[in-house]
Amino acid sequence: MTMMSRRIALGLPLMALAAPTLVRPAFGQAAWPSRPIRLVVPYAPGGTTDVMARLVAEQIGQRLGQPVIVENRPGAGATIGAGMVAQAEPDGLTLLMSNSGSHGVSPSLYPNLSYDPMRDFTHVALVVTSPSVLVVTKGHPAQDMAQFIAHVRRAGEIDFAVSGVGSSSHLTGVRLGLALGVRVLAVPYRGAGPAMTDTIAGVVPAMMDSLPSAAQHINSGSVRALAVSSATRSNRFPNLPTLKESGVDVVNSAWFGISGPAGLPAPIVARLAAVIRESLAQPAMITRFEDLTGAPPPESTPESYTAFVRSEIAGFAPIVRAAGINPQ
Repeated sequence: MTMMSRRIALGLPLMALAAPTLVRPAFGQAAWPSRPIRLVVPYAPGGTTDVMARLVAEQIGQRLGQPVIVENRPGAGATIGAGMVAQAEPDGLTLLMSNSGSHGVSPSLYPNLSYDPMRDFTHVALVVTSPSVLVVTKGHPAQDMAQFIAHVRRAGEIDFAVSGVGSSSHLTGVRLGLALGVRVLAVPYRGAGPAMTDTIAGVVPAMMDSLPSAAQHINSGSVRALAVSSATRSNRFPNLPTLKESGVDVVNSAWFGISGPAGLPAPIVARLAAVIRESLAQPAMITRFEDLTGAPPPESTPESYTAFVRSEIAGFAPIVRAAGINPQ
């Protein structure tokens, strides 16, 4: 063997180790991912699910060497998009931005749900948790939470827009109304984007939205923020009180993660989970998440996210029953 051939032979293992972005295929099979990945967002563009999905998709795509294309499939409280992914081939090329609506609330809300949130999915990683924020139109008479409480109690009802039936923001609003002893009139939309558009226009007087999707509108002055639903104040809006410190015993946060169809091969799950962890650990991503949500991305594994989803299903069930929400 010549010196040059020895160098080439010795360099081959190093070259293989330097290309970790592909799952090694069995003989005769294509490497994963062999083509672009579709990430289904079960809400309309403009909401937190969509914003977070696009941030993560860009980072994942860079590390996997294939573009991750976000596809919005809104409707029926996020169950249309989720159901579509549940029926997809478990090849790692169709993923879902699973969330508290599609996998936490819907199992209790829809008696004839087309999918089982545990049996029909492979849960890979929790990506973000986010509190809801109560905002009102610029012309609303309430300047703060105390005035808002007095206003809705005089009216005997609370009228607000939500991103969809059974969304975390919807349940936060329902819990707010129940805590204040007033009738709840929630107006569901096919995503936070169109709901916020109507709130800004004054079609509805208020909105319960997730903080990341509402942040830009709060900063621009298009709407007035009154309180957040987290246990503590947001680092992003430190002057904004929580519902609890405003005298309303309501604490609730939405969550979003990456899931695939049931039967996703273990090597793909492991690679995807690692890539998500790498992506969320980037300083720029941590800063971006803190800017949007007031908190850094959570640490998660396939096992912990699976256990988390299961616990959320059990936790939301009594809330849905108490609220008496009609998905129709």
